[in-house]
Amino acid sequence: MNWQEYIEQRPEVMLGKPVFMGTRITVELVLERLGDGWSVTELLEAYPDLSAEHIRAAQSYAACYLAREEAVFLTEGTR
Repeated sequence: MNWQEYIEQRPEVMLGKPVFMGTRITVELVLERLGDGWSVTELLEAYPDLSAEHIRAAQSYAACYLAREEAVFLTEGTR
């Protein structure tokens, strides 16, 4: 999945958060709904401008973003 075909970031749209091209629907919103237990069908019904490809792109974007994150582990003495 090439998420770059579906997701863009522009400072003037939704404060620069990643959105689906041509919409004001944020990737964050879709991922939150999935995390809350919404099904793909429920998302598509609630947001008619979305497609199943958009949802897969959101998941791919999140995986790519997390792959670039650096893990920092705290030791007992630093908590």
